[in-house]
Amino acid sequence: MFSEAKSAADIVAAQIAANTSAMADVGARLRKLDPPFALTIARGSSDHAANFAKILFETRLGIPIVSQLPSLATLYHKTSPKVAGALALAISQSGKSPDLIEAARAARAQGALLIAMVNDEASPLAAEADIVFPLHAGSEKSVAATKSFIASLTAIAQLTAHWGEDAQLTKGLEGIGPTLSEAWSMDWEEALDPIASVRKILVLGRGLTWPIAAEAALKFKETAQIHAESFSSAEVAHGPMALVGEGDPILAFAPSDEAVSGFAERLAAFAERGAKVIAAGTGDTVAPATIKLPVAQSCDPAVTAIGMIASYYRFAEALARKLGLNPDEPPFLSKVTRTR
Repeated sequence: MFSEAKSAADIVAAQIAANTSAMADVGARLRKLDPPFALTIARGSSDHAANFAKILFETRLGIPIVSQLPSLATLYHKTSPKVAGALALAISQSGKSPDLIEAARAARAQGALLIAMVNDEASPLAAEADIVFPLHAGSEKSVAATKSFIASLTAIAQLTAHWGEDAQLTKGLEGIGPTLSEAWSMDWEEALDPIASVRKILVLGRGLTWPIAAEAALKFKETAQIHAESFSSAEVAHGPMALVGEGDPILAFAPSDEAVSGFAERLAAFAERGAKVIAAGTGDTVAPATIKLPVAQSCDPAVTAIGMIASYYRFAEALARKLGLNPDEPPFLSKVTRTR
């Protein structure tokens, strides 16, 4: 897990270079197609990447995104003909899960344009697609997905940049290699002891950092056997806040775009209740936190968010080791999940 996550900076820099020409062509094709909406097909970490796509597509492109239930095709056989003319985006590290393959096939059969972002170009999912964007992450041996997740986020951001002709996002992606290298070097050791001593944690984000929080919560479960739940800071007051009291831990990923509105106030409300607030971010946004974790800043908030998960992966690997666990081989889990 350590070596794979560390390699992400070099991987995504090479990925961007390898996919640029195809991304430009597909961006032009999508502008011409002008789909009324998009649907995503993914599970696990890839579904967190799909939520990153939802936020980017809806805020940067004005394209609504619907998350497709994979079992809609495999169990219910109810893929709607109304997906005709839409974009279907399937995201998978292995490209081998039967439900994702069948859901993608069904959407394409109904007339959706199917784009697959997949690490294995020879996978069954790639064979179903109209367009394949390889993640170029290479072999990933750790059960916990790290470099492939970062590569998925980067591919989504690159597609958004070309589709929307987004100069700021393009500039951010041009510097993503150094941004991720800087993110990997960030020292989050101050948070190790406080989190190693708990068995549950609440993880917060908002906007572009909400999928980062969701991925972090999953990795807490997978690699550290800590029960973690993720919420948008805008949603956490609708119930979960009642469960947090004196000494309870909060890990927050502060957004650096418009979603920052109200974030500091939410952290302050937790701190007033005696919670142990640990926040990744800068400036006044993380001022209420007891522990403030540094982040690598990019000119684009999406790239800054991608850097946050790189910093977190190094932290999560160290946390698992501190707890005497092997983060590469979590119990009862496998690299490829074959569901229907």
